[in-house]
Amino acid sequence: MRLVIDCFKLVKGAGKSIGIYNLALNLVRALAASDEGNELVVFGNSYNRKDFDIPNVEFIEIDKNPLNKLICIMWELFEVSIRAKKQKADKVLFPRGYASMLHLTRESVIIHDMIPFYYHEQYPDYLNKLENFYIMRRLKASARRADDVITISEASKRDIMKYAHVSGDDIIVIPNGYNAIAKKEFAEPDAAYIMAVTSALPHKNAEGIVKSYEKYCHMTDSPLPLTIVGIDDCSTFTSDSLTMKNITCIKYVEKNEDFYQLIYGASVFLFLSLIEGFGFPPIEAMQLGTVVVCSDASSLPEVAGDAAVYVNPKEYGKVARALAGILGDKEMCSTLRQKGLENVKRFSWDNTGECYKKVLFPFQ
Repeated sequence: MRLVIDCFKLVKGAGKSIGIYNLALNLVRALAASDEGNELVVFGNSYNRKDFDIPNVEFIEIDKNPLNKLICIMWELFEVSIRAKKQKADKVLFPRGYASMLHLTRESVIIHDMIPFYYHEQYPDYLNKLENFYIMRRLKASARRADDVITISEASKRDIMKYAHVSGDDIIVIPNGYNAIAKKEFAEPDAAYIMAVTSALPHKNAEGIVKSYEKYCHMTDSPLPLTIVGIDDCSTFTSDSLTMKNITCIKYVEKNEDFYQLIYGASVFLFLSLIEGFGFPPIEAMQLGTVVVCSDASSLPEVAGDAAVYVNPKEYGKVARALAGILGDKEMCSTLRQKGLENVKRFSWDNTGECYKKVLFPFQ
């Protein structure tokens, strides 16, 4: 069987596609390592050749600019299908969730989430309305027309059913794998602190993190300081002097090892996102033995399992009490650390790759 994987639009660091990039890369590696006699073709670009041009893969560099929006629209609507047909593809896999309009071969799509619909309902003025309308229409059409619809969590499956009106029987859930953090000796912190990861996007809930921490600061005599990665300022969300004094904001951590050091050194890892297709940060924290307090929303209970303390991300007082409670309970912290290390074992790329093989190569 000849499978084409469309990675033309994937550029590491461009847009918001790092999770999709990592999924596509690890999936290509897993399929390329198979010895079952299938032919694997990757449509790529000059930016991602160094990652995707690997043994047992026929890498075809598309001589177009993947950062040009108009080129990308024409590519995904029409050209990718024509090129795949010329390559005599039996099937095309679209890791970004958008299938071709031409449908000249069998097609499988990976729809990670339906967050554009969430923004349309909850934050209608935040995104460009025309662009978001286009994305919503494309996601709907792709979910309805693809031969295989794959998603990464039961939460995303429910959202696809809700917004695209696709039967649950036609949606396959394959959880993401995780990239094991390289073993090294991380330094012990000089002092205890809480760490949170967020961004300026409303669904990442930076406001909830800051306001919950403000309440925590006022319910304890010795509040631990908070380090927030993903924003460069928190004054939009609070003017409380005690809170401001105890918060350090870091917009971006360039090196992975520095980011992991921050997680490793934290007493608690706080993740209050309102919606996630999967949600990797709690898994990263668990790998590093850090206790996780996270939202009870969307896919996060699926991912974190029984290894986290769950909170309603909009009930700031309850989040604050959860932080204070877990920080004062060494026995529970120890239990959660052990559960976290066990929980991450559920998400190996070997298992994920095997699940994809059954969908993409069903007769082998």
